[in-house]
Amino acid sequence: MKISARNILKGKVIKVSEGAVNTEILLELAGGAKVVSIISKESANKLGLKPGKKAYAIIKASNVMMAVD
Repeated sequence: MKISARNILKGKVIKVSEGAVNTEILLELAGGAKVVSIISKESANKLGLKPGKKAYAIIKASNVMMAVD
């Protein structure tokens, strides 16, 4: 796999929650951190995302906001 995004996080799917249109995927990274992604139900099915499957979270954003109290 070659991709231009620089933020590629490898992990394991630990939960798949299907909705009517979208599916929420919970990915556990090495070290225990978790990432949640909401993708179309069709995409989740095409990728075969199920608990236990290895997958990548690919983060591509034009900006990241910071805040303090």
